[in-house]
Amino acid sequence: MTALVNKTRRDFLLGTATATAAASLATVVPARVLGREGSIAPSEKIALGIIGIGPRCTYDLKAMLKFSDVRCVAIADVQAKRREAGKSLVDEHYGNGDCVLFRDFRELLDRKEIDAVLVATGDRWHAAASMLAAKAGKDVYSEKPCGITIAACQELADTLHKENRVFQAGTQRRSVPNFQKAVELAHSGKLGKLHTLHASVYVPVLDNTWLPAQPTPLRDVVDWNLWLGPAPWRPFNQKYVDGRWRGQWDFDSGARLLDWGAHTVDLCQWANQADDTMPIEYEPSEKDIVCRYANGVKLVIDFLGQPFGDRSPHYITRLGTCPVRFVGDEGWVETGDEGEIVAKPESLQKSLPDASKRVRGLDVSAHSRNFFDCIRSRGTTAANPDVMRRSHIACHAAAIAWILQRKLKLDPVKEEFVGDDEANHLRSRAARDWTA
Repeated sequence: MTALVNKTRRDFLLGTATATAAASLATVVPARVLGREGSIAPSEKIALGIIGIGPRCTYDLKAMLKFSDVRCVAIADVQAKRREAGKSLVDEHYGNGDCVLFRDFRELLDRKEIDAVLVATGDRWHAAASMLAAKAGKDVYSEKPCGITIAACQELADTLHKENRVFQAGTQRRSVPNFQKAVELAHSGKLGKLHTLHASVYVPVLDNTWLPAQPTPLRDVVDWNLWLGPAPWRPFNQKYVDGRWRGQWDFDSGARLLDWGAHTVDLCQWANQADDTMPIEYEPSEKDIVCRYANGVKLVIDFLGQPFGDRSPHYITRLGTCPVRFVGDEGWVETGDEGEIVAKPESLQKSLPDASKRVRGLDVSAHSRNFFDCIRSRGTTAANPDVMRRSHIACHAAAIAWILQRKLKLDPVKEEFVGDDEANHLRSRAARDWTA
């Protein structure tokens, strides 16, 4: 780590600056160098590296660039046009040309001055890149899904604990006010005893058809081997690197169930105060996957477009993407990415925040701020490795039940399916040797 934890270096730099100022009135040290007048001394800034800079990463990074105590210093991406676009964004923000570019993210991880990384590659890379970063001594903010399989989520969480790294899963809705308020109502008892939770997801899909082979570009243009990474080899096609990998079993997570489920199931876990466990039963149907917790609460993973109870699909759309609903025996609350909260009975609705203060569910500002604050304090983030592990495994277990089209039982302690070898086989995938 750099000066954030290296107190000797930091104290030396600050002490030298102070001593120099005191020794000679003719030598003026600008206040910004010492971190005064609201500015942050360079030695106190968190040096951030980026691994994979596509559209979602660009959205995340724009929020992170606003923090005065964080400085993006390097970007790694296998596509030349993306890393160049990232450099333009960063350099324009800082008014210089200092952002360093890498094709291979391992070279970025070798940079000792980098304190933390944002991992925003495709799903196939999230766990492997995050673990390599942790082993290199970096704290990690990883876009979701953080692991493409149950085994990947387990190994990632274990590695982060072993390396003692700060980690934030990119399930930012844990830090968005309307979702926090809905969970607060579920915890308060004002809904009565919780009995049903609804998590919206895309309709699952299984697809592994190959696109037609195209000539492989020069490695400095698109490093196809590094793009594939741990995923199985297949011939290059430009549509893959442009985003057509989504929905492909080799590249995506849990039949696309984790695209939204990593958020919505996670919020249901939180509402049920089940961050230390997960559902024990998973039963698929054409319209949903019904899961049950040991405490009797039912989790309904609704496929996109399916109504919540007596609510119509249009009502869900009005609330925005990633809607969730928490139902108790005395009331319910429902919310989504547009920031609106709807609750019954009417007395609950009257107690909800002013709609003019809405924050959209995609906003990462508070979530990333929590990550950087925990880097400084070495505290526990909102979406820490254990929270990620259990909510992601619940999603993967539901996806496996849908793939096999049968009811599955899961031991939440062993994180294994009970009496089903085929389901247990799907907890992991073979990784390709991309280092060759």
